[in-house]
Amino acid sequence: MTGSTIKDIPEEWEVRGTRTPFQGKKTSVRTDDVVMPDGSVVTRDYQVHPGSVAVLALDGEGRVLVIRQYRHPVREKLWEIPAGLLDVPGENPLHAAQRELYEEAHVKAEDWRVLTDVYTTPGGCDEAVRIFLARNLSEAEGERFVVEDEEADMELARVPVADLVRGVLAGELHNNCLVVGVLSLVAAERGDGFDALRPAEAPWPARPFEA
Repeated sequence: MTGSTIKDIPEEWEVRGTRTPFQGKKTSVRTDDVVMPDGSVVTRDYQVHPGSVAVLALDGEGRVLVIRQYRHPVREKLWEIPAGLLDVPGENPLHAAQRELYEEAHVKAEDWRVLTDVYTTPGGCDEAVRIFLARNLSEAEGERFVVEDEEADMELARVPVADLVRGVLAGELHNNCLVVGVLSLVAAERGDGFDALRPAEAPWPARPFEA
């Protein structure tokens, strides 16, 4: 296979039955009875997720805006890039990303591109994340967003790309969006350049939206 033929394709196997044993505030757990290629039926449990956006904000000095936040499931404070849920069905992901950058870092950006789209854990969750590249940064106007819970303890920093790459490869940085975003950034810069990235309003079949 060549690179031009290697791509994911839509496919949906028959589901004989489905139920929701758990319904949370933002996500739920679904159990599907799925027909396998040999005709057998097996159960598959997975988390149903609204989707997310993340922002790799790159300043004029080649530094990435990162935040450190406590994540209870893994019992660690992780360095991450600004991110958040798509709270409204059909929400425009660019608008959501701009909101998250403002709320978490009080920053705005003039240039937006789609860096990459990923499924975080497709074996057990349907979460899809669109990671944006934001450039030409400046401080946002208006009052800062009032944070609460884990976000009230967040730290902000601007870190050179090379330092983040070293941290990723050394096993010192673990957040999915940060790892994927930083390595994608380096690949884009060494490839066709940032201007060759998809536009910010590029279609996203995993989470269709209104432009």
